[in-house]
Amino acid sequence: MNTPVRPRLSVIAPMKNEAENVGKLADDIAAACAPLAPFEAIFVNDGSDDGTSAAIAAARMRHPWLREVRHASSCGQSAAVRSGVLAAAAPVCCTLDGDGQNPPSEIPALVAPILNDVTGRIGLVAGQRVARQDTRSKLIASKIANAIRSRLLKDDTRDTGCGLKAFPRDVFLSLPFFDHIHRYLPAMVRREGYEIALVDVSHKAREAGNSNYTNFGRALVGALDLFGVWWLMKRRKRATVAHADPAQGTEA
Repeated sequence: MNTPVRPRLSVIAPMKNEAENVGKLADDIAAACAPLAPFEAIFVNDGSDDGTSAAIAAARMRHPWLREVRHASSCGQSAAVRSGVLAAAAPVCCTLDGDGQNPPSEIPALVAPILNDVTGRIGLVAGQRVARQDTRSKLIASKIANAIRSRLLKDDTRDTGCGLKAFPRDVFLSLPFFDHIHRYLPAMVRREGYEIALVDVSHKAREAGNSNYTNFGRALVGALDLFGVWWLMKRRKRATVAHADPAQGTEA
């Protein structure tokens, strides 16, 4: 009996009502990640009410390394990312948006700093979009939000909204979880004492489907999230252990 080989990389893509984008995204991941094998991809179906689940099942016929995690109802992108990380079998995870705007061809460059890290100090590699293919209103809103966040949190990252991110699985799971944490990963990972690597990545226009976000909705929750993250960073205290006695067993 053959023992399944543990993947070295788990690619996680949250998606809601992205049936038209599933097949091409899976094919592009296959091409991009072939040099990184063994790998897996987890498409997190966040309560879709279209044919997303059927499209994932069809893509699995071509790509057996593809898995689906399905939410009974929509829980949001951060919850979808967390569900994917919890289900991941690899020690390194890479996320990208399920709408096809994050080219999977960027994955090898994104995960390289972690796969080659012998110090264990890199806790996150964050993609930063170059020449973003979004509407003017979204670009303006994003620029303002990034400027405010960077000034308050001092996370030295110009684009935390990019879906392309890579991190050790255990680092992500050690972070306090809250909704929209995916936008504050650089600050939260640095809060734990890890180093952040930044990689410029390309960006594509959406080819199919519709965005699940509005500028007003993002701004409304963003203000509360920003204050909450600032509070968490201010309250963080890291203890330096000077000595710890080894554990001793007890006799029955």
